Amino acid sequence: MSQSAIKAPPAQVAGVDRRNSPSAGERTSRLLEQSWRPAALLLACFAAWWVIAAAELVEPYLVPSPVATLDVLTGKADYIWQHTWVTTYETLLGFLIAVVVGVFAAVVMVYSATVEKTLYPILLFAQVVPKIAIAPLFVVWLGFGIAPKILIAVLIAFFPVVISMVTGLKAVDPEMLQLSSTMGASPWQTFVKIRIPASLPHLFSGLKVAVTLAVTGAVVGEFVGANEGLGYVILQANGNLDTPMLFAGLLVMSLIGVVLFVLVEIAEKLLLPWHASRRETGVTTTY
Repeated sequence: MSQSAIKAPPAQVAGVDRRNSPSAGERTSRLLEQSWRPAALLLACFAAWWVIAAAELVEPYLVPSPVATLDVLTGKADYIWQHTWVTTYETLLGFLIAVVVGVFAAVVMVYSATVEKTLYPILLFAQVVPKIAIAPLFVVWLGFGIAPKILIAVLIAFFPVVISMVTGLKAVDPEMLQLSSTMGASPWQTFVKIRIPASLPHLFSGLKVAVTLAVTGAVVGEFVGANEGLGYVILQANGNLDTPMLFAGLLVMSLIGVVLFVLVEIAEKLLLPWHASRRETGVTTTY
């Protein structure tokens, strides 16, 4: 390659095209392109639900109509919101505890082979045990308060966090670690400047899984023993054959998971603008 080609910026090198930052219109167009398919699928599902209910293909006490479900959501909004807040609080607290403990455990496991060999089988065993099977034990030990629900949310969300963090910390290029050591970086500087940034994409992948599982954990705990929360609402509605309320609870519970997933996605976009999956500008080869 000639000397002028080496000195030229990427956009001037033959075979390389530089992508400019997209305009606001292009971002909107891209967002619409990405969202119209899932939106269309949701509309199709609701349309099918409405047709089944309107044609009375299924008894109303089995599958209520969308109108009946919407009437419950609007007519008993205060009641549903009260229990939604309880489940959301349990989910967030369980998720945050799982993140803190999971990241700490992952760091210890990466830096200590003995701890990893000792702790990893226990984590795997704890993950494969059905949480619904051990939830009654937590109620017996901790009572009918909020503690059992948070503990189950922690146990369900913990495994994706620790596994993704371990994978991220181990995915660092060994040459980068050797280079930092050669340049005199301390272990703490290497950890903060190299290992943590390299592990964040993997960690956020685990966080997006964990935050949705935390919702499931909180509701499972409420199924076993509670007098508030969406799990309690769904259980009561099921016992009373109040399917509109049951469907309303399920919809709100799903909405909590979706909103929390989107919040983690937004946090990932803000904290990792440098990652390849988040770049809106870059260089593309055309060879």
